[in-house]
Amino acid sequence: MATAGVHRRARDRPLGTTLLLTALGYALVVGTFAGLVPLYPDIGERGVNLLSHSIAVVNTLATIALVLGWYWIRRGEVDRHRIAMMSAFALIVLFLLLYLPKVGGGGEKHFVLESAYAWVPLWSWIHPAYLVMLAIHIVLSVLAVPLVLYALVLGLTHGPTELAETRHATVGRIAAATWILSLTLGVVTYVLLNHLYAAEFVPA
Repeated sequence: MATAGVHRRARDRPLGTTLLLTALGYALVVGTFAGLVPLYPDIGERGVNLLSHSIAVVNTLATIALVLGWYWIRRGEVDRHRIAMMSAFALIVLFLLLYLPKVGGGGEKHFVLESAYAWVPLWSWIHPAYLVMLAIHIVLSVLAVPLVLYALVLGLTHGPTELAETRHATVGRIAAATWILSLTLGVVTYVLLNHLYAAEFVPA
């Protein structure tokens, strides 16, 4: 009965449900960055590296799931679209479970324009380009949260025929595009920071 009540409230108030979930998500992330969530063990640089690699894999899989979901809905394959998008959302939840301990219990790695590979260019504009891509990735990640949650709430509380009467398709297209670009830039900056160039570790 309680589950049915939650489902009904989410169906009747999708925007309110989205705002509540968004606020909770933002509060958890901001609280972690501010050191107000004392839940994370000290994992050190080795732990940060391990979680960074895991996050890159998760984000790559999430991007693939999103692209497939977009492809399938354009072909009218609703069931496959739903599975792909739910898989992408589950992967992003997994990302959050990996990312928060990395930040709260580990620290951050700062880009250094040096490389162990002679073939990697050390042009002066690479560092600013990295920072721009990282900034766009972060901004899009923040903006994508309410869009993704709103499309998800509508998708979970309405049937396929009912969704045609909502803004699920419009918001979903914007959410998917924003999410895909954010994830792609996240993976690119990960490769630059962790594989092609050097980094300075700053403990939490």
